[in-house]
Amino acid sequence: MKIVACNSNRPLAEAVAAALGLPLTRASVRRFADMEVFVEIHENVRGEDVFVIQSTSYPANDNLMELLITLDALRRGSARRVTAVLPYFGYARQDRKSGPRTPISAKLVANLITEAGANRVLTMDLHAGQIQGFFDIPVDNLYAAPLFTRDIQERYAGRDVMIVSPDVGGVVRARLIATRLNCDLAIIDKRRERAGVSEVMNVIGDVAGRHRRFGWHAVQCGEGVDTAGCAVGQRIHHAWCALGRGGGADRLLADRNDDDHRFDHGNRGGAPGCQCAPGDHCAAAGRCHATHQR
Repeated sequence: MKIVACNSNRPLAEAVAAALGLPLTRASVRRFADMEVFVEIHENVRGEDVFVIQSTSYPANDNLMELLITLDALRRGSARRVTAVLPYFGYARQDRKSGPRTPISAKLVANLITEAGANRVLTMDLHAGQIQGFFDIPVDNLYAAPLFTRDIQERYAGRDVMIVSPDVGGVVRARLIATRLNCDLAIIDKRRERAGVSEVMNVIGDVAGRHRRFGWHAVQCGEGVDTAGCAVGQRIHHAWCALGRGGGADRLLADRNDDDHRFDHGNRGGAPGCQCAPGDHCAAAGRCHATHQR
């Protein structure tokens, strides 16, 4: 078995390899001057069972291309089976036609991953369960609910906790957490007239007197936060989300200086403190996911 790491979250890949007692496969994922992605596997993978660890979080398109080209390189290297490990599956929110002449991009990405050479997909907390059916290959959709439940129990044992789903779409998953914790559930009825802008219409459930509320998007592994409009205004226990910088969510939450907000900024492949986007210059040579070759 071999583990190949792209650049979306190098620390995670290293942690997985350490837990398994295996070294990461020697490979280089770099860019030409025009920012084309080039992948080279420096070890023999013929007949091997290979796992490629790569989220398609910010910058989504760059990370997706890294994944696709790596899958193609492994297929052409005659790997026996290739599993794409995607802790965050990008484009998942585009899982249906939201209006006339709009795409179903999640299906397109599923086709691309399959055609690139993946034999199996391993992901976590898909935005919508039906996305598993978009693939013509096996999909393992893992759930983070047991981990979040244990963390909440340890931090807030004996307190009057309530789980809040910030929209109707998150009710099933929020109810799962609430059931495990044997606590109350509330639902926010909001109206979203356009992407990134929402308005709360109603709150279903009694939240009066609750000193702390938990928004499901804040505790769900794999959800994306663009503008943080749903997160600001409530105190969030544990946030493990792909936080895109393009929508301003990182700046908005940073301005709050609230320790209860903790997000994965989606650029974990870089050096500590690195905020580079592809094409940027980074002084932290050797660890920046944007421009440097390992």
